[in-house]
Amino acid sequence: MKQIPNKSFWSLWNISFGFFGVQIAYALQSANISSIFTALGADPHSLSFFWILPPLMGMIVQPIIGTLSDKTWTRYGRRIPYLFVGAVLAVAVMCLLPNAGSLGLTTQVILWGLSGTMIFGLFSLMFLDTSINIAMQPFKMMVGDMVNEEQKAKAYSIQSFLCNAGSLVGFLFPYVLTYLGVKNTAPAGMVSDSVIFSFYAGSAILILCVIYTTAKVKEYPPEEYAEYHGIEKAEAETPKSESFIRLLAKAPSAFWTVGLVQFFCWAAFLYMWTYTHGAITENVNWTITGEDTASDIAKNWVGVLFAVQAVGSVIWAMVIPRFKSLKASYIISLLLGAAGFISTLFIHDQYVLFIPFLLVGCAWAAMLALPFTLLTNALTGGNMGAYLGLFNCTICLPQIAAALCGGIILHLVGSSQAMMLVVAGVLLIAGSVCVLLVKTK
Repeated sequence: MKQIPNKSFWSLWNISFGFFGVQIAYALQSANISSIFTALGADPHSLSFFWILPPLMGMIVQPIIGTLSDKTWTRYGRRIPYLFVGAVLAVAVMCLLPNAGSLGLTTQVILWGLSGTMIFGLFSLMFLDTSINIAMQPFKMMVGDMVNEEQKAKAYSIQSFLCNAGSLVGFLFPYVLTYLGVKNTAPAGMVSDSVIFSFYAGSAILILCVIYTTAKVKEYPPEEYAEYHGIEKAEAETPKSESFIRLLAKAPSAFWTVGLVQFFCWAAFLYMWTYTHGAITENVNWTITGEDTASDIAKNWVGVLFAVQAVGSVIWAMVIPRFKSLKASYIISLLLGAAGFISTLFIHDQYVLFIPFLLVGCAWAAMLALPFTLLTNALTGGNMGAYLGLFNCTICLPQIAAALCGGIILHLVGSSQAMMLVVAGVLLIAGSVCVLLVKTK
């Protein structure tokens, strides 16, 4: 089997650059969905249910995209056609979602306690996450396809850096636009202009970044791919069709042990995305002036804190490759994140909150880079995309489980959304313990 040649830094950069734009879209969704649905009338105790749709769509879409792209060979590449189509769809939905309250839909309850406006918002969220997943997964697959084992940790760290740089931009958009004078308040049932125009700007950057990657990256043709991955050309062109159940039965042990770590980590971050707005609204001593409420101020501050988390992730992503042991870096990263989550309960100053969210960023950087490094190093053959798509279920299932349990746990902790971040910290500690079960080469 031929060794995939080492690539220059800029070649690795170009493979993942489009991830910058995709992550802006994902960051806008993560930081603003709770406040959008709160504005549309959602109850805090049912808020976590709105977060079931994104991971559910990811769990359905990504194995399908992985399997289809394994069998797709075009003049434009193997994975690139899917990321381009996903990006175009995401742009369209990003222009619709924040306008759910402005389309003249009914605000009366019409189904399962939901208004027409909220139902439109839910469907927009579903299609947005579907399109983001279509665009996101090919970047992970291209690293698995085109980068050798020696450089994979570096490649995924570059991807983590770009991902968090995109998050930084996405999280800060509403705050910066508000600072520049864009209106941050809106009538009941409407979304503020600062959020709406942030989604517009994010969609424009997304499509430009994806165009850059499609222009700069040339994927391996079937002959080269087969030589580099130790398979026959025919298997590379048309991988043997196997059911997902059969693929799971043959999956390496790293698939399952890293998946267990993922379960605790992604459940923790689902609670961060869902409850940070409410947690800091109730737990921080805000200085309120003018017509803004504590919730209005906290809404934009969530974006700032998530941006701080992204800064921590960018910095830590450059530290991770310096560890000699992947497992040691994984454990330390998750424990730092746990300390960040738990400490938020005891902090009542909005600026001191920067410290715990920097620590949370360390866990996030590790979650973006290390699981895929550990898994792709354990995979061979022509089903790389299918396995990475199935592995995405270890991201989606814990979020669905956490969303279903969110309201119950919130009741158990006295309806304190700040305590939900402590729960997130405990989950990261459990994830760090499970890293010990992972076997590496």
